[in-house]
Amino acid sequence: MAKLILSLEGSVIRELTLDKERVTIGRKPQNDIQIENLAVSSEHACIVTILNDSFLEDLGSTNGTLVNGNLIKKHILQNNDVIEIGKYKLKFLAEGPAVGQTTVEDFERTMVLRAPTAAPRAAPPPSAASAPTAAPALLTTARPVSVPSPAPAPVSPPTSAVAPQAFIQIMSGPGVGKELPLTKSLTTLGKPGVQVAVITKRPQGYFITHVEGANFPVLNGRTLDNQASALGDHDLIEIAGVKMEFFFKK
Repeated sequence: MAKLILSLEGSVIRELTLDKERVTIGRKPQNDIQIENLAVSSEHACIVTILNDSFLEDLGSTNGTLVNGNLIKKHILQNNDVIEIGKYKLKFLAEGPAVGQTTVEDFERTMVLRAPTAAPRAAPPPSAASAPTAAPALLTTARPVSVPSPAPAPVSPPTSAVAPQAFIQIMSGPGVGKELPLTKSLTTLGKPGVQVAVITKRPQGYFITHVEGANFPVLNGRTLDNQASALGDHDLIEIAGVKMEFFFKK
């Protein structure tokens, strides 16, 4: 799970875990991360985390939000990015491998450094003088043992069922009629600086989440909030004034 390291003038204040889809930063106490400083706006910025991606958005703050020294409105956070809000800094640390977990690179490095071992030599065949004399008698008098053949593995009947593919079809605007296949785990929709939402593919299905903009997406006539909302077949979505339909087809 990603986390932030909050510091002031080089001194670490606390460590914060991004354990929610939307984490707000600001001066007021209702924020998830409260920074009591006059240089920080009441609701200064927010971080939206979708799957393994975290998006930082400035919420129209008075003094702005910097990432690695650059003023931003919206930014996809990368590991070790430094967010500056007033005199405070928040270092973003992306989720890494668990303690004791071996990465592919470590495994390959171990395999390269490990010296090959010599193959064991085959034992020489016993000489006629040293061979036991009782063995032939045992072989001639032993009863043959019948070894049952393993049962054949069950064969699944052929099926023609194909997992349905999710699509978005534009219902208004210049691109009306265009179909967009949702082949990625995360698809961004909308207009940067106006309104942006993302559709994510999860094991439970497809979900839509607001990322940027004062107005929230509309789903089947209902305005969404900050939480992810599940999508169903033929749901109608409106983002940045563009209407679209979410549907499945084989």
